[in-house]
Amino acid sequence: MSDRISEATGYDLELAEGFDLVLRIEISQNVDSTASNGESLREVERGHIVNMLERTGWRIKGKCGAAEILGIKTTTLYSPMKKLGITRPPK
Repeated sequence: MSDRISEATGYDLELAEGFDLVLRIEISQNVDSTASNGESLREVERGHIVNMLERTGWRIKGKCGAAEILGIKTTTLYSPMKKLGITRPPK
């Protein structure tokens, strides 16, 4: 079990014999407030992608591009953009 904990957290954990491990996981409540407005997952996803694109000046790939900041491959970002009809607005 300690190997799995080490892989997941990057920390080694050793317990004295006879002790049980209780692992408490807290889910962050740091969720975009739009999600609580009754928007669908599709609308939230679209809003998040558009927001990131606007923050990067619509730079999708490369250093400081939206894909890099989101931690995904460029091709992975293009797919939901196409599915959600996200295109760069005219200048």
